Amino acid sequence: MTSRSIPVTLFTELKNRIEARQARVAVIGLGYVGLPLALLYIEQKFPVTGFDIDKRKIDTLTKGGSYIFRISAEEIQSAQARGFSATADYSRLLDMDAIIICVPTPLNEYHEPDLSYITSTAHSIAPYLKPGHLVVLESTTYPGTTEEVLLPILENENKNGLKAARAGTSQEQQFYVAFSPEREDPGNTTVARRDIPKVVGGLDPEAAELAAALYGSIFTRTVRVSSPAVAEMTKLLENIYRCVNIAMVNELKLLCLRMGLDIWEVIEAASTKPFGFHPFYPGPGLGGHCIPVDPFYLSWKAKQWDFRTRFIELAGEINTSMPYHVLSAVAGALNRHKKALNGARVLVLGVAYKRDIDDLRESPALTIIELLQKEGAQVSYNDPYFPFIGKGRKYDLQMKCSSLENLGQYDCVLIVTDHSDYDYQRIVKDSKLVVDTRNATKGIKSVNIVRC
Repeated sequence: MTSRSIPVTLFTELKNRIEARQARVAVIGLGYVGLPLALLYIEQKFPVTGFDIDKRKIDTLTKGGSYIFRISAEEIQSAQARGFSATADYSRLLDMDAIIICVPTPLNEYHEPDLSYITSTAHSIAPYLKPGHLVVLESTTYPGTTEEVLLPILENENKNGLKAARAGTSQEQQFYVAFSPEREDPGNTTVARRDIPKVVGGLDPEAAELAAALYGSIFTRTVRVSSPAVAEMTKLLENIYRCVNIAMVNELKLLCLRMGLDIWEVIEAASTKPFGFHPFYPGPGLGGHCIPVDPFYLSWKAKQWDFRTRFIELAGEINTSMPYHVLSAVAGALNRHKKALNGARVLVLGVAYKRDIDDLRESPALTIIELLQKEGAQVSYNDPYFPFIGKGRKYDLQMKCSSLENLGQYDCVLIVTDHSDYDYQRIVKDSKLVVDTRNATKGIKSVNIVRC
């Protein structure tokens, strides 16, 4: 029952359809978040349609293929057999009951929020909005985006004068709006996707109840909060927590290097404390779709309130500086081998932003490659997940994956991403010099290893 005690309404009709697994679900944005989410709904026997403006993705899915390593072609074909389809035709939203938006929210060149994907999607949705639609934004963003950016477009550009459900809104002329942050962790095999609690914040209690029902049908637990803004801030807190702690341990790594201490040994020892400590690990910089981006979203928004997030900004500065530390470490290691960085042959081992995934988003490896090239190094790379690196939003490398057959031809092998497929014993044995940014060579003794 809902607090408004209305017999048969758009709310009760949609709630009943969700509970009966009859609600037709649209997932907009079929990337690392949207496609797995669509498959979860298919597994629970919901009718699902995926939407994306990328013709390559639509064509691949239509042919029963996959472009995400951890999702097999067989999974796509099984989903198709159960009714899944992918399209770029937004008019098909007229047939949907719930619309979930999973589009990117990157930073622009000035480290300010780029909401163009959200606004473009909202403009595409609005003409096909109908009474009773549930619209949920999942894209990570600053508090207020759902109500200040998404909602005005949906309300002002729909053809039927519809308004989001609030107290006093006509029951026949309303739609429902909520925010539920994605909590994807690519490469995590210890926690099933459906066991990650789903936070939900609705514009009004009915929207929250519908969104909780929709997600509760595929996730083990839903956590309702009082508003979309609270849900938006929740996501930022989760990732800023990680960003700040990684920055702290990165700074400690730099200090430990000067003091002649092994930061990895220090972390391992501290981790034996059964309370009050959670281990974070240093690296060559931050990557992924959240941790390098989210702190800047909140810092930008905070300025509207005449507030400066100095702690968060400092963490961002430290993490952003790590690729430059790697560059300096490579140059110093080569120098000790009587070799200049300019003209040196360097093999970058691993370009994904973290171990065992096929995701390049914000990967520090891309920055490191560009920095090495600017200093005159002849750079190659190897990564089992990327046969080719072309052009992205912030890079244009046009490089092919190099073989690991003749490591002796390189002046330096630089470990940036510690994929578990690599045989590090052999890599160290066959290489003139190995610079290790991930402690991947732990336990291997060789004068040719430099850990940085």
